[in-house]
Amino acid sequence: MTAVETITAAAFTVPCDAPESDGTFEWDATTIVIAEAAAGERAGLGYTYGPAALGALIDGTLAPAVRGRDVLDVAGAWSAMVRAIRNMGPWGLAMYGVSAVDVALWDLKARLLDLPLSALLGRRRERVEAYGSGGFCSYDDGRLRAQLGGWAAGGFRRVKIKVGRDDAADLHRAAVAREAIGPGVELMVDANGAWSPQQAIAMAHRLEPIGWLEEPVSSDDLNGLREVRSRVPPGVSIAAGEYATDPFTLRRLAEVVDVLQADVTRCGGITGFLRAGALAAAHGRDLSAHCAPTLSAHVMTAVERARHIEYFHDHARIETLLFDGALEPGDGMLTPDPQRAGLGLELRRADAARYAA
Repeated sequence: MTAVETITAAAFTVPCDAPESDGTFEWDATTIVIAEAAAGERAGLGYTYGPAALGALIDGTLAPAVRGRDVLDVAGAWSAMVRAIRNMGPWGLAMYGVSAVDVALWDLKARLLDLPLSALLGRRRERVEAYGSGGFCSYDDGRLRAQLGGWAAGGFRRVKIKVGRDDAADLHRAAVAREAIGPGVELMVDANGAWSPQQAIAMAHRLEPIGWLEEPVSSDDLNGLREVRSRVPPGVSIAAGEYATDPFTLRRLAEVVDVLQADVTRCGGITGFLRAGALAAAHGRDLSAHCAPTLSAHVMTAVERARHIEYFHDHARIETLLFDGALEPGDGMLTPDPQRAGLGLELRRADAARYAA
């Protein structure tokens, strides 16, 4: 048996390249918490996005639960971590920490077996469609047009903007976006739970044509999601699930949306994401991966009903800044490198150090 020897964590805060906002929040930096799992001369990495305090959770609670376990027994390590956080509640931020460590353990296992992680998980497909995601409420027309138009020119078939801060501004921004992307690219919108059901229904009709309406109301409002879904224009997919950190929440959401979302950095890592994929398939729903495009690409090759991956501006930028091997889209698709073991990522430590939290 090869045992996990060490689990370590470090946090890095990366400033945005411009102020950003959505329907309910504003920010100017993003913190990534990176976990590393080592056995002998091999190490795997994983990460999540959240407060730097997650590093203390990983070091103090999750690492002792995993050290000494068989490297190949990732499922057993996942269960041990979930037991270790029982008194914190096996949901919320504690599961962000579990997610980072779980990804690191899968990466380590794949590296020890000298396999790409996508191959270890069992590829159903070689590549997965991605959609460009940004279009923040804080962008002026020029920046919005350049970002979305650039994605369309680069081969993306879908792009997404944030809405929910100001109805009149949203209608204007949607018109700018459509002009920038042309008629052959789908416009998606994300309200981040900013609207009431009645407002969401009204705006869905006013923003038409759109193909995707994400979190029109809070994801906690299951009745509201159900009502919106029943009254939007035909062809509009209602989506939610990005904040879910446990399978029970994902199951409830799968009953009231058209497309279930899951975030590999929040829902329990690779192990939790595969469960989300099974839940989506059991409910006859597609699964869309929220953010963390390089991590998402590997696991989405294995999911039965994979629709697409969010190529989120912030996370794509951070992955490129901090890691060698970060995936870049080609013709709107993300393809894990079949020649690189594990995730194919290497942390550029000197570059990361400048952002140490």
